[in-house]
Amino acid sequence: MTTTAPPRRRSGRLAGAAVVVRRRLLVAVPVLVATSVGMFALGAASPVDPAKQYAGAAAFTTSEENLAQIRANWGVDDPLPVQYLRWIGNLIRGDLGWSTSRHEPVTSVLAARAGWTLLLIGVTLAVVLLASLLLGALAAYRRGGLFDRGLRAAAYAVESMPVFWIGLAAIAVFALALGWFPAGGLTDVTATGTSWSDVAHHLILPVAVLAISQAPWFLLFVRDAVAESLRDDHVLAARARGLPGRTVLFGHALRTALLPFLTLVGTHLPELVGGAVLVETVFSLPGLGAVTVEAALGSDFPLLAAITLVTTAVVLTANLAADLAYAAADPRVRLDG
Repeated sequence: MTTTAPPRRRSGRLAGAAVVVRRRLLVAVPVLVATSVGMFALGAASPVDPAKQYAGAAAFTTSEENLAQIRANWGVDDPLPVQYLRWIGNLIRGDLGWSTSRHEPVTSVLAARAGWTLLLIGVTLAVVLLASLLLGALAAYRRGGLFDRGLRAAAYAVESMPVFWIGLAAIAVFALALGWFPAGGLTDVTATGTSWSDVAHHLILPVAVLAISQAPWFLLFVRDAVAESLRDDHVLAARARGLPGRTVLFGHALRTALLPFLTLVGTHLPELVGGAVLVETVFSLPGLGAVTVEAALGSDFPLLAAITLVTTAVVLTANLAADLAYAAADPRVRLDG
């Protein structure tokens, strides 16, 4: 027999969730504005002439009148507040500008590459969460044992390794020496199309590298949280009732440790995004990572500003989702408090 929450309680939770969303928006809007101002100021302070950058090699032979016409068309000689307000107006209308490094609209660059980056991050996050919950809980249950000591030693060792070094080492061993996985890209060189089986085969190594680089934080957190939870009264009572160890571990101790774990996922997302940029660069994946590095080297501030704003918005949204998930998992948390 199933029961449902009283209508008054459900409406109260929904109202509390609406309050949290409004408060997060009050924080998110100033953060996004400050981010946009910072990126725009960096672009304005750059010594790179956007007209010459747009012209490319032709800038050495084109006349100064043509360059001046390009500057006038773009309005780069207008006062900075005017340029910023015009940029914001275009941003609201969905016009993110022109990528000088890719020679195409910024929206086209994001549309073509953001999906692959989200796929890499999403699959990696799922692998990290499942592995850290399972291995961390087992290490806590066997704390002080060989498995616990070995897992912690490996986690501390991986924490000191840069993600690009792990990626290069993985390529050297599993791609070049053993030949088990491709060294880069999403499809084979001879492929005439994109199949999910080919993409999955090419993503195994990048996902593994990114997951290994991010796992120590989650593993150690789960291990310590579950070890603490195993000393709680309700867990000790479950053991005293003679429940199986698996039920005590996963049905009682791990459930209690999941609550702060949800917050860790939201706060750790920026580092996961940063690691994805490096992994995509090492494995030559057609995501936002490679174009971010290319845009930084080429002083492509329209593309850099758009990627920074999108990343900031994703992180803020993830933090909001973590807060709501925490409150949903623990009814004792007041959403409007």
